[in-house]
Amino acid sequence: MSSAHPNDPLHGLTLEALVTALVERLGWEALARRLPIPPFVRAPTIASSLKFLRRHPPERAAVEGLYRELVAGARTPGAPQG
Repeated sequence: MSSAHPNDPLHGLTLEALVTALVERLGWEALARRLPIPPFVRAPTIASSLKFLRRHPPERAAVEGLYRELVAGARTPGAPQG
């Protein structure tokens, strides 16, 4: 039995890398529109986002879900790679 999860886009990814990737792909404004949580809306920074998401599991799950959605969309056949 292998402990690796090759099909899980979050496997081995830090929360910081996840948030950074979303910001690079969407930008803060688009991210705040999709997930209107305080650190994305008011004076967004990676540090404030990490602090908030580590203390609020439901919002962290929403951010992880958005990342999965974007990664899964990028991996579908014919979808642009980004």
